[in-house]
Amino acid sequence: MERIGGRFVRSEARSRAKAYLMGLLSPVERKNSWQLAEVLGEATPYGCQQFLYRSSWGADALRDDLRSYVVAGLGDEEAILVLDETGFLKKGTQSVGVQRQYSGTAGRIENCQIGVFLAYSSRHGSAFIDRSLYLPQSWTEDRERCRRASVPETVGFATKPALGRAMLERALSQKVPCAWVTADSIYGDDRRLRLWLEEQEKGYVLAVSSKEYVPMGWYQVRISEIWDLLSEEDWQTLSAGAGAKGPRLYEWQRLPLNDPFAPGWKRWLLVRRSLEEPTELTAYACFAPAKTPLTTLVQVAGSRWTIEACFEQAKSEVGLDHYEVRSWQGWYRHITLACLAHAMLAVLKAKVASPLEEPEKRGYLVSLPSHSLNAFRRQRGLSYL
Repeated sequence: MERIGGRFVRSEARSRAKAYLMGLLSPVERKNSWQLAEVLGEATPYGCQQFLYRSSWGADALRDDLRSYVVAGLGDEEAILVLDETGFLKKGTQSVGVQRQYSGTAGRIENCQIGVFLAYSSRHGSAFIDRSLYLPQSWTEDRERCRRASVPETVGFATKPALGRAMLERALSQKVPCAWVTADSIYGDDRRLRLWLEEQEKGYVLAVSSKEYVPMGWYQVRISEIWDLLSEEDWQTLSAGAGAKGPRLYEWQRLPLNDPFAPGWKRWLLVRRSLEEPTELTAYACFAPAKTPLTTLVQVAGSRWTIEACFEQAKSEVGLDHYEVRSWQGWYRHITLACLAHAMLAVLKAKVASPLEEPEKRGYLVSLPSHSLNAFRRQRGLSYL
Protein backbone atom coordinates (compact mmCIF):
# COMPACT_ATOMS: atom_id res chain seq x y z
CA MET A 1 0.00 0.00 0.00
CA GLU A 2 2.96 2.32 0.50
CA ARG A 3 3.81 1.68 -3.15
CA ILE A 4 0.32 2.03 -4.66
CA GLY A 5 -1.47 4.30 -2.18
CA GLY A 6 -0.92 7.41 -4.29
CA ARG A 7 -3.09 5.95 -7.08
CA PHE A 8 -6.17 6.43 -4.88
CA VAL A 9 -7.03 10.07 -4.31
CA ARG A 10 -9.61 9.55 -1.56
CA SER A 11 -8.75 7.90 1.74
CA GLU A 12 -11.88 5.73 1.45
CA ALA A 13 -10.59 4.28 -1.82
CA ARG A 14 -7.17 3.60 -0.29
CA SER A 15 -8.77 1.76 2.61
CA ARG A 16 -10.95 -0.20 0.23
CA ALA A 17 -7.96 -1.14 -1.95
CA LYS A 18 -6.13 -2.48 1.10
CA ALA A 19 -9.20 -4.43 2.24
CA TYR A 20 -9.76 -5.86 -1.25
CA LEU A 21 -6.15 -7.04 -1.50
CA MET A 22 -6.35 -8.56 1.97
CA GLY A 23 -9.49 -10.37 0.88
CA LEU A 24 -7.76 -11.73 -2.24
CA LEU A 25 -4.90 -12.97 -0.05
CA SER A 26 -7.21 -14.51 2.54
CA PRO A 27 -7.96 -18.25 2.81
CA VAL A 28 -11.59 -17.84 1.67
CA GLU A 29 -12.34 -20.27 -1.15
CA ARG A 30 -14.08 -17.86 -3.54
CA LYS A 31 -12.99 -14.26 -4.03
CA ASN A 32 -16.13 -12.65 -5.48
CA SER A 33 -17.66 -9.49 -3.99
CA TRP A 34 -20.12 -11.39 -1.80
CA GLN A 35 -17.55 -13.61 -0.12
CA LEU A 36 -14.93 -10.88 0.11
CA ALA A 37 -17.50 -8.74 1.92
CA GLU A 38 -18.15 -11.56 4.39
CA VAL A 39 -14.43 -12.06 4.99
CA LEU A 40 -14.06 -8.33 5.61
CA GLY A 41 -16.96 -8.31 8.09
CA GLU A 42 -19.34 -6.33 5.88
CA ALA A 43 -23.06 -7.00 5.70
CA THR A 44 -23.36 -6.43 1.92
CA PRO A 45 -21.10 -6.62 -1.15
CA TYR A 46 -21.89 -3.05 -2.17
CA GLY A 47 -18.62 -1.62 -0.87
CA CYS A 48 -16.57 -4.03 -2.98
CA GLN A 49 -18.81 -3.48 -5.99
CA GLN A 50 -18.64 0.31 -5.62
CA PHE A 51 -14.84 0.08 -5.48
CA LEU A 52 -14.70 -1.90 -8.74
CA TYR A 53 -17.36 0.02 -10.64
CA ARG A 54 -17.53 3.65 -9.57
CA SER A 55 -14.61 4.57 -7.33
CA SER A 56 -12.14 7.04 -8.88
CA TRP A 57 -8.87 5.27 -9.70
CA GLY A 58 -7.09 3.98 -12.79
CA ALA A 59 -6.31 0.31 -13.40
CA ASP A 60 -3.59 1.19 -15.92
CA ALA A 61 -1.72 3.33 -13.40
CA LEU A 62 -1.90 0.41 -10.97
CA ARG A 63 -0.60 -1.87 -13.75
CA ASP A 64 2.47 0.37 -14.02
CA ASP A 65 3.01 -0.04 -10.27
CA LEU A 66 2.61 -3.80 -10.67
CA ARG A 67 5.29 -3.89 -13.35
CA SER A 68 7.78 -1.83 -11.33
CA TYR A 69 7.10 -3.95 -8.22
CA VAL A 70 7.77 -7.21 -10.10
CA VAL A 71 10.95 -5.83 -11.66
CA ALA A 72 12.17 -4.61 -8.27
CA GLY A 73 11.54 -8.00 -6.68
CA LEU A 74 12.35 -10.42 -9.51
CA GLY A 75 14.41 -8.37 -11.95
CA ASP A 76 17.21 -10.01 -13.96
CA GLU A 77 18.88 -9.01 -17.22
CA GLU A 78 18.44 -12.57 -18.56
CA ALA A 79 14.73 -12.69 -17.74
CA ILE A 80 12.11 -13.88 -20.23
CA LEU A 81 8.85 -12.17 -21.17
CA VAL A 82 6.14 -14.80 -21.68
CA LEU A 83 2.94 -14.15 -23.64
CA ASP A 84 -0.16 -16.32 -23.32
CA GLU A 85 -3.90 -16.15 -22.85
CA THR A 86 -6.39 -17.79 -20.53
CA GLY A 87 -10.14 -18.26 -20.63
CA PHE A 88 -12.72 -17.16 -18.07
CA LEU A 89 -15.88 -19.27 -18.36
CA LYS A 90 -19.06 -17.18 -18.17
CA LYS A 91 -22.80 -17.63 -18.46
CA GLY A 92 -25.02 -15.32 -20.50
CA THR A 93 -24.10 -12.61 -23.00
CA GLN A 94 -23.64 -9.47 -20.88
CA SER A 95 -20.10 -9.84 -19.53
CA VAL A 96 -17.74 -7.71 -21.61
CA GLY A 97 -16.03 -9.67 -24.40
CA VAL A 98 -17.94 -12.89 -23.78
CA GLN A 99 -18.90 -15.16 -26.66
CA ARG A 100 -18.57 -18.80 -27.64
CA GLN A 101 -14.90 -19.17 -28.53
CA TYR A 102 -12.05 -21.59 -28.03
CA SER A 103 -10.61 -21.61 -24.55
CA GLY A 104 -7.32 -23.37 -23.96
CA THR A 105 -8.26 -23.47 -20.27
CA ALA A 106 -11.30 -25.62 -21.04
CA GLY A 107 -9.72 -27.31 -24.08
CA ARG A 108 -12.82 -26.69 -26.18
CA ILE A 109 -15.20 -24.00 -27.45
CA GLU A 110 -17.05 -22.45 -24.52
CA ASN A 111 -18.95 -19.31 -23.61
CA CYS A 112 -16.09 -17.31 -22.13
CA GLN A 113 -13.94 -14.23 -22.00
CA ILE A 114 -10.29 -14.37 -23.10
CA GLY A 115 -7.58 -12.41 -21.35
CA VAL A 116 -4.09 -11.98 -22.86
CA PHE A 117 -1.31 -11.74 -20.26
CA LEU A 118 2.38 -10.90 -20.17
CA ALA A 119 4.44 -12.60 -17.46
CA TYR A 120 7.95 -11.84 -16.28
CA SER A 121 10.02 -14.98 -15.67
CA SER A 122 13.48 -14.89 -14.14
CA ARG A 123 15.71 -17.11 -12.00
CA HIS A 124 14.05 -15.45 -8.98
CA GLY A 125 10.45 -16.30 -9.90
CA SER A 126 7.57 -15.46 -12.21
CA ALA A 127 4.65 -13.02 -12.07
CA PHE A 128 2.33 -11.10 -14.39
CA ILE A 129 3.25 -7.56 -15.42
CA ASP A 130 0.44 -6.75 -17.90
CA ARG A 131 -2.99 -7.89 -19.07
CA SER A 132 -5.47 -7.13 -21.87
CA LEU A 133 -9.05 -8.24 -22.49
CA TYR A 134 -9.64 -9.66 -25.97
CA LEU A 135 -12.76 -8.15 -27.59
CA PRO A 136 -14.10 -10.31 -30.45
CA GLN A 137 -15.42 -8.60 -33.58
CA SER A 138 -18.94 -9.53 -32.54
CA TRP A 139 -18.42 -6.97 -29.79
CA THR A 140 -16.43 -4.25 -31.54
CA GLU A 141 -18.93 -4.17 -34.43
CA ASP A 142 -21.80 -3.59 -31.98
CA ARG A 143 -21.06 -0.21 -30.43
CA GLU A 144 -24.29 -0.12 -28.43
CA ARG A 145 -23.36 -3.40 -26.78
CA CYS A 146 -19.92 -1.96 -26.04
CA ARG A 147 -21.45 1.15 -24.50
CA ARG A 148 -23.62 -0.95 -22.19
CA ALA A 149 -20.43 -2.67 -20.97
CA SER A 150 -18.61 0.71 -20.64
CA VAL A 151 -16.04 -0.11 -23.32
CA PRO A 152 -14.25 3.14 -24.27
CA GLU A 153 -15.18 4.50 -27.70
CA THR A 154 -11.51 4.46 -28.68
CA VAL A 155 -11.25 0.68 -28.26
CA GLY A 156 -11.58 -1.24 -31.52
CA PHE A 157 -10.87 -4.75 -32.64
CA ALA A 158 -7.33 -6.02 -32.01
CA THR A 159 -6.02 -9.52 -32.58
CA LYS A 160 -4.38 -11.41 -29.73
CA PRO A 161 -0.89 -10.91 -31.27
CA ALA A 162 -1.64 -7.17 -31.54
CA LEU A 163 -2.61 -7.06 -27.86
CA GLY A 164 0.54 -9.00 -27.04
CA ARG A 165 2.74 -6.63 -29.01
CA ALA A 166 1.18 -3.61 -27.25
CA MET A 167 2.07 -5.14 -23.89
CA LEU A 168 5.60 -5.90 -25.05
CA GLU A 169 5.94 -2.32 -26.30
CA ARG A 170 4.92 -1.01 -22.88
CA ALA A 171 7.43 -3.27 -21.13
CA LEU A 172 10.35 -2.48 -23.44
CA SER A 173 9.60 1.26 -23.45
CA GLN A 174 9.97 1.17 -19.65
CA LYS A 175 13.33 -0.62 -19.94
CA VAL A 176 12.12 -3.78 -18.22
CA PRO A 177 15.29 -5.91 -17.89
CA CYS A 178 14.95 -9.01 -20.07
CA ALA A 179 16.77 -10.91 -22.80
CA TRP A 180 14.05 -13.05 -24.37
CA VAL A 181 10.43 -13.31 -25.45
CA THR A 182 8.57 -16.59 -25.80
CA ALA A 183 4.98 -17.54 -26.65
CA ASP A 184 2.90 -20.21 -28.33
CA SER A 185 2.01 -20.37 -32.03
CA ILE A 186 -0.90 -17.91 -31.78
CA TYR A 187 1.77 -15.23 -31.38
CA GLY A 188 4.67 -16.97 -33.13
CA ASP A 189 2.71 -17.25 -36.38
CA ASP A 190 2.47 -13.45 -36.56
CA ARG A 191 5.41 -12.49 -38.78
CA ARG A 192 4.97 -8.79 -38.01
CA LEU A 193 5.52 -9.51 -34.32
CA ARG A 194 8.68 -11.49 -35.08
CA LEU A 195 10.07 -8.74 -37.31
CA TRP A 196 9.25 -6.09 -34.74
CA LEU A 197 11.16 -8.00 -32.05
CA GLU A 198 14.12 -8.24 -34.43
CA GLU A 199 14.02 -4.47 -34.89
CA GLN A 200 14.25 -4.15 -31.10
CA GLU A 201 17.12 -6.68 -31.10
CA LYS A 202 15.23 -8.70 -28.53
CA GLY A 203 15.82 -12.45 -28.66
CA TYR A 204 12.81 -14.70 -29.14
CA VAL A 205 11.88 -18.39 -29.19
CA LEU A 206 8.32 -18.46 -30.52
CA ALA A 207 6.35 -21.61 -31.29
CA VAL A 208 5.09 -21.73 -34.90
CA SER A 209 2.43 -23.97 -36.40
CA SER A 210 3.09 -26.40 -39.26
CA LYS A 211 1.27 -24.08 -41.70
CA GLU A 212 3.57 -21.10 -41.00
CA TYR A 213 6.37 -20.11 -43.42
CA VAL A 214 9.99 -19.25 -42.56
CA PRO A 215 12.77 -17.83 -44.79
CA MET A 216 15.15 -20.54 -45.98
CA GLY A 217 17.39 -20.02 -49.01
CA TRP A 218 15.56 -18.18 -51.79
CA TYR A 219 12.12 -19.17 -50.57
CA GLN A 220 9.59 -18.89 -47.81
CA VAL A 221 9.29 -22.54 -46.79
CA ARG A 222 6.29 -24.02 -45.04
CA ILE A 223 7.17 -25.60 -41.68
CA SER A 224 5.49 -28.89 -42.60
CA GLU A 225 7.84 -29.19 -45.60
CA ILE A 226 10.93 -28.89 -43.40
CA TRP A 227 10.37 -32.13 -41.49
CA ASP A 228 12.06 -34.08 -44.31
CA LEU A 229 15.23 -31.96 -43.90
CA LEU A 230 15.79 -33.14 -40.33
CA SER A 231 18.77 -35.44 -39.86
CA GLU A 232 18.34 -38.44 -37.57
CA GLU A 233 21.95 -38.03 -36.40
CA ASP A 234 21.46 -34.43 -35.26
CA TRP A 235 18.87 -35.03 -32.55
CA GLN A 236 20.05 -34.20 -29.02
CA THR A 237 18.20 -35.18 -25.86
CA LEU A 238 17.95 -32.13 -23.62
CA SER A 239 15.79 -30.98 -20.72
CA ALA A 240 13.40 -28.09 -21.23
CA GLY A 241 13.32 -27.54 -17.48
CA ALA A 242 12.12 -29.25 -14.34
CA GLY A 243 8.64 -30.73 -14.33
CA ALA A 244 6.43 -32.30 -11.69
CA LYS A 245 7.96 -35.70 -12.46
CA GLY A 246 11.54 -34.60 -13.06
CA PRO A 247 13.36 -33.08 -16.06
CA ARG A 248 11.15 -32.50 -19.13
CA LEU A 249 13.24 -34.42 -21.66
CA TYR A 250 12.78 -34.11 -25.44
CA GLU A 251 14.91 -34.53 -28.51
CA TRP A 252 15.97 -31.27 -30.18
CA GLN A 253 17.74 -29.97 -33.25
CA ARG A 254 17.95 -26.64 -35.03
CA LEU A 255 18.24 -25.60 -38.65
CA PRO A 256 19.70 -22.26 -39.83
CA LEU A 257 17.34 -19.80 -41.50
CA ASN A 258 18.18 -16.69 -43.54
CA ASP A 259 20.24 -14.17 -41.59
CA PRO A 260 18.38 -11.18 -40.16
CA PHE A 261 19.37 -7.58 -40.84
CA ALA A 262 20.75 -7.19 -37.30
CA PRO A 263 24.56 -7.73 -37.33
CA GLY A 264 25.75 -10.41 -34.93
CA TRP A 265 22.33 -12.10 -34.73
CA LYS A 266 21.05 -15.34 -36.26
CA ARG A 267 17.73 -16.99 -37.05
CA TRP A 268 17.08 -20.69 -36.51
CA LEU A 269 14.21 -23.11 -36.67
CA LEU A 270 14.24 -25.12 -33.44
CA VAL A 271 12.43 -28.48 -33.57
CA ARG A 272 11.30 -30.53 -30.58
CA ARG A 273 10.48 -34.25 -30.79
CA SER A 274 8.69 -36.29 -28.15
CA LEU A 275 10.62 -39.24 -26.76
CA GLU A 276 7.44 -41.30 -26.39
CA GLU A 277 5.84 -40.26 -29.70
CA PRO A 278 8.62 -39.63 -32.29
CA THR A 279 6.09 -38.37 -34.85
CA GLU A 280 5.04 -35.57 -32.47
CA LEU A 281 7.03 -32.51 -33.59
CA THR A 282 6.87 -28.89 -32.43
CA ALA A 283 8.69 -26.03 -34.17
CA TYR A 284 9.99 -22.71 -32.85
CA ALA A 285 11.18 -19.68 -34.80
CA CYS A 286 14.27 -18.31 -33.06
CA PHE A 287 16.19 -15.04 -33.18
CA ALA A 288 19.25 -14.77 -30.98
CA PRO A 289 22.90 -13.65 -30.81
CA ALA A 290 24.97 -15.72 -33.23
CA LYS A 291 26.89 -17.61 -30.53
CA THR A 292 23.80 -18.70 -28.60
CA PRO A 293 24.07 -22.43 -27.80
CA LEU A 294 21.26 -24.87 -28.48
CA THR A 295 20.81 -25.48 -24.75
CA THR A 296 19.89 -21.83 -24.19
CA LEU A 297 17.20 -21.89 -26.89
CA VAL A 298 15.80 -25.08 -25.35
CA GLN A 299 15.62 -23.47 -21.91
CA VAL A 300 13.84 -20.42 -23.28
CA ALA A 301 11.35 -22.62 -25.14
CA GLY A 302 10.70 -24.56 -21.94
CA SER A 303 10.13 -21.39 -19.90
CA ARG A 304 6.81 -20.78 -21.64
CA TRP A 305 5.24 -23.11 -19.10
CA THR A 306 6.01 -20.68 -16.28
CA ILE A 307 3.01 -18.57 -17.29
CA GLU A 308 0.79 -21.67 -17.06
CA ALA A 309 1.94 -22.04 -13.46
CA CYS A 310 1.15 -18.36 -12.87
CA PHE A 311 -2.38 -18.83 -14.20
CA GLU A 312 -2.93 -21.85 -11.96
CA GLN A 313 -1.55 -20.08 -8.89
CA ALA A 314 -3.43 -16.83 -9.49
CA LYS A 315 -6.74 -18.60 -10.04
CA SER A 316 -6.43 -20.90 -7.04
CA GLU A 317 -4.70 -18.54 -4.58
CA VAL A 318 -5.89 -14.99 -5.27
CA GLY A 319 -9.15 -15.36 -7.23
CA LEU A 320 -8.00 -14.23 -10.67
CA ASP A 321 -11.12 -15.81 -12.21
CA HIS A 322 -13.54 -15.37 -9.29
CA TYR A 323 -14.93 -11.99 -10.33
CA GLU A 324 -18.59 -11.32 -11.09
CA VAL A 325 -18.19 -7.96 -12.81
CA ARG A 326 -19.55 -7.37 -16.31
CA SER A 327 -18.04 -4.05 -17.33
CA TRP A 328 -14.76 -3.19 -19.03
CA GLN A 329 -13.54 -1.15 -16.06
CA GLY A 330 -14.63 -3.78 -13.53
CA TRP A 331 -12.71 -6.51 -15.37
CA TYR A 332 -9.49 -4.51 -15.56
CA ARG A 333 -9.69 -3.44 -11.94
CA HIS A 334 -10.25 -6.89 -10.47
CA ILE A 335 -7.69 -8.56 -12.76
CA THR A 336 -5.02 -5.96 -11.98
CA LEU A 337 -5.56 -6.26 -8.23
CA ALA A 338 -5.42 -10.06 -8.47
CA CYS A 339 -2.16 -9.82 -10.46
CA LEU A 340 -0.75 -7.52 -7.78
CA ALA A 341 -1.72 -9.97 -5.02
CA HIS A 342 -0.12 -12.83 -6.97
CA ALA A 343 3.02 -10.75 -7.55
CA MET A 344 3.30 -10.12 -3.81
CA LEU A 345 3.31 -13.86 -3.17
CA ALA A 346 5.93 -14.39 -5.92
CA VAL A 347 8.20 -11.70 -4.47
CA LEU A 348 7.79 -13.04 -0.94
CA LYS A 349 8.65 -16.51 -2.18
CA ALA A 350 11.82 -15.15 -3.80
CA LYS A 351 12.85 -13.58 -0.50
CA VAL A 352 12.57 -16.67 1.69
CA ALA A 353 15.04 -19.53 1.75
CA SER A 354 12.52 -22.31 1.06
CA PRO A 355 9.37 -22.58 -1.08
CA LEU A 356 6.06 -21.33 0.28
CA GLU A 357 4.76 -23.66 2.96
CA GLU A 358 1.23 -24.34 4.09
CA PRO A 359 -0.56 -21.17 5.33
CA GLU A 360 -0.40 -22.34 8.97
CA LYS A 361 3.40 -22.68 8.76
CA ARG A 362 4.44 -19.47 7.03
CA GLY A 363 5.01 -16.42 9.14
CA TYR A 364 3.76 -13.85 6.62
CA LEU A 365 0.16 -15.06 6.26
CA VAL A 366 -2.03 -11.97 6.06
CA SER A 367 -3.95 -11.48 9.32
CA LEU A 368 -7.41 -9.96 8.99
CA PRO A 369 -9.18 -7.84 11.63
CA SER A 370 -10.73 -9.94 14.39
CA HIS A 371 -14.15 -8.35 13.86
CA SER A 372 -14.31 -9.46 10.21
CA LEU A 373 -12.87 -12.85 9.28
CA ASN A 374 -13.07 -14.36 12.75
CA ALA A 375 -16.69 -13.23 13.03
CA PHE A 376 -17.39 -14.78 9.67
CA ARG A 377 -15.79 -18.06 10.75
CA ARG A 378 -17.61 -17.99 14.11
CA GLN A 379 -20.96 -17.65 12.32
CA ARG A 380 -20.22 -20.90 10.51
CA GLY A 381 -18.86 -22.83 13.45
CA LEU A 382 -15.29 -22.81 12.10
CA SER A 383 -12.11 -22.48 14.13
CA TYR A 384 -10.41 -19.09 14.45
CA LEU A 385 -7.22 -18.26 12.58
